[in-house]
Parts: sequence; structure tokens; C-alpha cells
Amino acid sequence: MMTSKLVRTFLTLILMALSCASSSLAQSTKPAGRAIAPESWTDQQKAEMAEHVRQDFLHAWSAYKQYAWGHDELRPLTKSYRDWYASSLLMTPVDALDTMVLMGLKDEADKGRELIDKQLSFDKDIYVKNFEITIRLLGGLLSSYQLTGDKRLLELADDLGTRLLPAFNSPTGMPYVFVNLKTGATKGVESNPAEIGSLLIEFGTLSKLTNKPVYYDKAKRALLEVYDRRSPIGLVGSSINVETGKWTDPVSHISGGIDSYYEYLLKCSILFHDKDCEQMWKTSIAALNKYVADPTPNGLWYAQVNMDTGVKVSTHYGALDAFFPAVLALSGDLTRAEQLQASSYKMWTTWGIEPEEFDYSTMKITYPGYELRPEIIESTYYLYFFTGKPLYLDMGKTFADSLEKYCSTETGFAALVSVETKQQRDDMESFFLAETLKYLYLLYAPKSTLDLHKVVFNTEAHPMQRTW
Repeated sequence: MMTSKLVRTFLTLILMALSCASSSLAQSTKPAGRAIAPESWTDQQKAEMAEHVRQDFLHAWSAYKQYAWGHDELRPLTKSYRDWYASSLLMTPVDALDTMVLMGLKDEADKGRELIDKQLSFDKDIYVKNFEITIRLLGGLLSSYQLTGDKRLLELADDLGTRLLPAFNSPTGMPYVFVNLKTGATKGVESNPAEIGSLLIEFGTLSKLTNKPVYYDKAKRALLEVYDRRSPIGLVGSSINVETGKWTDPVSHISGGIDSYYEYLLKCSILFHDKDCEQMWKTSIAALNKYVADPTPNGLWYAQVNMDTGVKVSTHYGALDAFFPAVLALSGDLTRAEQLQASSYKMWTTWGIEPEEFDYSTMKITYPGYELRPEIIESTYYLYFFTGKPLYLDMGKTFADSLEKYCSTETGFAALVSVETKQQRDDMESFFLAETLKYLYLLYAPKSTLDLHKVVFNTEAHPMQRTW
């Protein structure tokens, strides 16, 4: 008969063997990357994850420097570049600059600022998309100025803002889609609430920093013009004519084309203490939760409905919709935010990475691509900031592992043609560095890196501070 000491030794050996087998199984089934995250994270583990994200950023940025320096974007598969227009506007360096500052990458940030100082000019005879240039370039210049104090960045922002102002010269005050940076000529009358109503954070901040009220006034009027055309039940449509003010598509939702309109109502009320925006947010979120929110046995989702009747017209949801838990969390509605985040996470894990769009009633993909989008990570960051639940750190690790497994290339990261086949596409948009990796880094970085009680992110993840 074995002694009690021998029994204990025997049992210990059995437990060790079982533990090794379990660890081996976990390693064989997880995506390539770091070890499985524990249920509770230590400061050291969070620091290691933050550093890993920094290295992912450096991998992408180094590839941009090698193959696309001085141009708008890297093409990671062909090791080449893409410019949006006839000449570069340095989209990636401007968009990524504040990420480098926040990550403490001083040398790289200095190189980016030097390139911007020497090369960036807006005196170009090109039509640019007002919305995209505002959120990426104007927003990036302003946030980087606030973080570094480099006055050249504010001068460039002021120059760009002046060149964009003619876009607002429509009969309604809602901006045209395109404006020529040199001549001020405009075109594009068919727009949407997001492109019209997501300009006040940037133009408002520029107004406060330069003491030029025209910037604030023009952007706020555009926002009001959309809100004043809401339906009797409080919803806005998908597209509108900026000259006539007539809706041309009555479908209402929280997805692309409307998404950041709602985001800016809330955030402008916070950043500028704007009471009009506060009231517009309150009435708008009430309408959304009454008519667009769709609680199902499969989780909480937000559908597409007719703006006049509230009748559901489709059950599509996607990568862009996944921003909304962040907005709900910022507004204080953590219950609904966590429910919607759980649905977004289901969208990601069903295919190992999220599709651009799918039908949540059938769980069938309607648009299979993945654009390297940040929104689901953005919401994860907000929910962890406001709840402190390790669950959201675990989620972030899932996203990081998926990005590394499916999107990483020898030179940067690539979008996907399909989340089902995981075929890569030759694109790495600037928002991957400006948003996706920034939010993923901030999820694990010390809370003191940025305080969501003191800064407001624009829809391109550029943090604005109330320094005025």
C-alpha cells in the first residue's frame, strides 16, 4: 500500500500531465500570437499587450516608410502606394501622427512631422471629399497640434479649414460633397447625414483654437439643417439633396451614411458644452431606441427602418454599426451598450473576423470583405474604460490575434476580400493606423494615457481636448 506521501506525489504527476495536455490543446487551437489570456489581467500582462500592439504599428508604419513614403497610402501586397487624388495629401502620416505621439514613438513622430512640414500643401487644384478630408486631415492636424504644441500643424489646419469653407455655400447650408482646394468650386448635391453632420468636432475645435467663429457657425448650421428635417417620429434618412433639402432615401439606421451624425450630436454636447447638441442627442437616441433597436432571441441589434413609419425594412448589421456601443457607453447607457457589444462580438467570432455586413436574422453574409475597420475595437476600449471588466481585454486579444493571423503581411497589414476565404486585398487605409491600432493600444495602455472624461475623439479617432 502506498504511503500518503507517495499518493500525493502520484496525484501531482497526474495533474501536471493533464495541465500540459490542456495547454497543448489550447495552443493548437488558438490563432498564432500570444498565449491565451487569463480571466484576470495583471498590469504586466496589459503592458505586454500594449507593447505588442506598438510593434504591430511599427511593422505597418515601417512598411509605409519603405514603400509609400510621401504618398497617401501603402499597398501592402504589391509593395507600392496609392494617392487619393492627382497629388498626395500625406493621408497616412497626418492620420497616424497622433497615434505615434500617444504610443511614445517620438523618433517616428518627429519624422512624420518633418515630412508634413516640408511637403504638405493644400494649394492644389483638386476636388476633395469634404467629409473625408475633414475627419482625417483636419482632425489629425488639430489633435496632433494639441498633443505636441507644433504651431505649424495649427497653421496647416487653419489653411485647410479656409479652403473647405466654400463647401457650405449651398442654399441650405448643408455642404456639397466635393470642394476644390484651390478654386473653392463645389460639386456633389447628393449627400447623407454622416457627411453633413460629422464636421462640428473638427471645425468647432479649429474655431476655438483660432478664434474664428465662422468655422463653428458653418458646421453647426449644417448639423441643425439635418436635424430640422427629421421625420415626425424623430428619424433621419439615408440620403438628402443639399440644394433642395429633400430626402432622396427614406431608410433610417445607424450604419454608414448616418452613423457619425449621431456620434457627433453626443460628442459635441460634451466637447463644446453645446446645449442644442445635447437636446438633439436626447431626442434622437430616444427615437433610435424606440424604432431602430431590435431586441431578438439572437441578441440586441439595430435594424433599418422607414424614417416616417418606423417599419422595419431589413436586418442588416456590420462592421460600421459596431461603433454604437461606444456611443451608448459614453452616454451612460452601459446596459444597452454591453448587449450590443455582445452581438458585435458574435459577428466577429462567427467567421473569425467580422464581415463588412451580414443579416443578423439569418446569420448570412451580405458583404464579405473586411476593411481593417476599427469600430468594434473602439467600442471594446470604451466599455473597458467605463466598466473595467476583463472580458473586454479578452475581446481585444481576440481581435489582435485575428488581425495578425489573417491580415498581417510581410509589409504591413492588408484588408480582406472575404472573411470566409481570408483572401487578402492590396489595401491598408490610413484609418488602420489612426484608429484600429490606436484603440487597440489604448485598451491595454494605462488609463492615464488618455482620459475619456477629458478628451473627445472625432470619428477618425483623433482626440480633441477642451484647451480653450
